[in-house]
Amino acid sequence: MSEFATVARPYAKALFELAEKNKQVETWLNGLVELAWLIQQAKVADFLEQADWSATQKADELIRLLAESPAVKQAEFRNFVHVVAQEKRLAALPEIYVQYRNFVLSRNNTKQAVIYTAFDIAGEGQRAKIISDLEQHFNTRLQATFKTQPDLIGGVKVEVGDQVLDLSVQGKLKTLYTTMTN
Repeated sequence: MSEFATVARPYAKALFELAEKNKQVETWLNGLVELAWLIQQAKVADFLEQADWSATQKADELIRLLAESPAVKQAEFRNFVHVVAQEKRLAALPEIYVQYRNFVLSRNNTKQAVIYTAFDIAGEGQRAKIISDLEQHFNTRLQATFKTQPDLIGGVKVEVGDQVLDLSVQGKLKTLYTTMTN
């Protein structure tokens, strides 16, 4: 996956700069989400692997499948899909989306956070409080995704970029075990 990150970054950066210039950042973000999802579907992935279809035909078919997307209605976005297809980088589209989203978040002074909890947190008030506390801790706005991970036993574990904040019972038990054995 790291090779996709290296390949995806220049495409995402170029698309982001063009989107900013055209004031289409959010529209194209939504288009990339749809495109990344689409190419991960089994039938579409099988189609994209067919050697007897040209890059132009593959790009045209993806555009046709997303015809209702506001992003695909714009010539620059369609051209982007064609360039990616011509360069045989369609498999990198999910990573291009991730990189593009990171540019959008950076522009908004926001970071992506994954918050792991032992139990599902159903209340929006509880979620908002956790996010607010974490924003103060990391000193930045966060766009958070909650995931349930029962083996944490209790507490939370948070990943923001390459930073990890482990306030889980499991993390505390591991620290205690390491302290006792060293």
